[in-house]
Amino acid sequence: MEEQFQCKLKLYRIAQGLTQEQLANKVGVRRETIMRLEKAQYNPSLKLAIDISRVVKVPIEDIFIFDKPKEK
Repeated sequence: MEEQFQCKLKLYRIAQGLTQEQLANKVGVRRETIMRLEKAQYNPSLKLAIDISRVVKVPIEDIFIFDKPKEK
């Protein structure tokens, strides 16, 4: 079974008053990357996760959450 990926980036980005474009510029990626992260469609590299964490001032583990699926 595959791990479930959740991303709370949008919540923290908005709390910092940043648009997707502004955050993307600060961490050196395209806006589309931020959009895909917020939709949990993209797994960030460790460097990108750290950069985002520093910009939004929230620990990585509060932004990007990997849950193991529950066994039936």
